[in-house]
Amino acid sequence: MTARAHRVGTRILMVFVGVAVFVFYALLAYASYLALSILWRLQFDLTTAVLFVLGFTLVFGYLGLRVGTARLLSQLDAQELPRERVPGAYHVLDGLAAEMDLDEPPRLMVASLSTPNAFALDTMGRNTVVVDTVLFRILDRDELEGLLAHELAHLERKDSLVQTLAFSTIQTVVNLAYVVVAPFAFLVTGLALSTAWVRGDPTSWPETLPGRIRHRLEQGASLVMGVMTLLARAHSRKREYAADERAAAVTGRPLALARALEKLERASSAEFGILSPLWIRGEVESEEERRLRDLLSTHPRTEDRVKRLRDHAESNRVRIS
Repeated sequence: MTARAHRVGTRILMVFVGVAVFVFYALLAYASYLALSILWRLQFDLTTAVLFVLGFTLVFGYLGLRVGTARLLSQLDAQELPRERVPGAYHVLDGLAAEMDLDEPPRLMVASLSTPNAFALDTMGRNTVVVDTVLFRILDRDELEGLLAHELAHLERKDSLVQTLAFSTIQTVVNLAYVVVAPFAFLVTGLALSTAWVRGDPTSWPETLPGRIRHRLEQGASLVMGVMTLLARAHSRKREYAADERAAAVTGRPLALARALEKLERASSAEFGILSPLWIRGEVESEEERRLRDLLSTHPRTEDRVKRLRDHAESNRVRIS
């Protein structure tokens, strides 16, 4: 076979593949269109449909939270701490639970975390607070009380459940949007891929007109998901401030919580660790990096939380005097 004949055969094969790819994606677009048409003809009541989707989201979000927390505790190898080992910690925990809107004191579990920390989990049957074993060494009684009060404030307001359901709702909204635009998305994808194959350059499909349209669709979906995620992260940061304020109100010692947060920040430094002097600083990040980190973080900066707690202590001192 001559080189010319080989090239002609290759081009015919690529055209055939391009047509086959388009037919495949056109069938997918038609099938998704039929599915949407059937749903439309069923003429579900709008209120019923919204309630069904909302109920579906809430149920699966709740189940996801339960399964996720159980898996997390298993992965961390968290162990429940017996009362006889740390009676002082349980005395603090029981006192806080009695003052706060909790039916009973949560379980106290310990684990070796990657960085010294504490967190609350809305687990099946009974709430749980997990603390790193290091905290019993680096925090005094008042600081531990402030940190535990902060975590109990999350349990009191069901923050983990609310945030999980919010994220589940975001995912459901985005997935529904994908379903609605699926016929068009399949069609433009098939056109883009088939055009590239017919041209003889399959990798050039993103540069075709339908390929650029599909890219715009992906950008739009990513933008919606990004905006909703940023809103969820912002809400999470507000809940952290609210938990700090609640802990300060319950304990009456906002400065103790501030000291605890500073110790956790210091102990979390990968470069210096728990025994590092407070005045040492690591590599300074740029202002742009700092703003991006703040936007994506679920927690406010420690220095901002500490400043709020100190302002709270100062305002209370002024009112008392």
